[in-house]
Amino acid sequence: MANTDKKKIAKDKRIKRIRKNINGTATRPRLRVYRSLNNIYAQIIDDVKGSTLVAMSTLDKAVKEGDAKSKTDKAHQVGLLIAERAKAAGVTTIVFDRGGNLYHGRVKALSEGAREGGLEF
Repeated sequence: MANTDKKKIAKDKRIKRIRKNINGTATRPRLRVYRSLNNIYAQIIDDVKGSTLVAMSTLDKAVKEGDAKSKTDKAHQVGLLIAERAKAAGVTTIVFDRGGNLYHGRVKALSEGAREGGLEF
């Protein structure tokens, strides 16, 4: 078995372990974070309806036009912008789903940006 297969299996286990305890509702939806090598994606999801309320990523036009240079700065900006969009959609409190990633670096920057933007976890 290749090393990447072991890492994928371990990450899938972490995701399942986290999702067992985290559910998004209409009153308190779930903020899901996906981190790729170059970008970071965030969605606010209502698991009861099975729908995405708000989505944001570093590929969005607002982030690309921003002055952030590093990936961490861009992740922080994504957090701020998703908080603005969530407020416009009527969402103020959320449940944070880090998606099997460590709460460190870009994932932490995104969550801190969302908190600064006014979301409560």
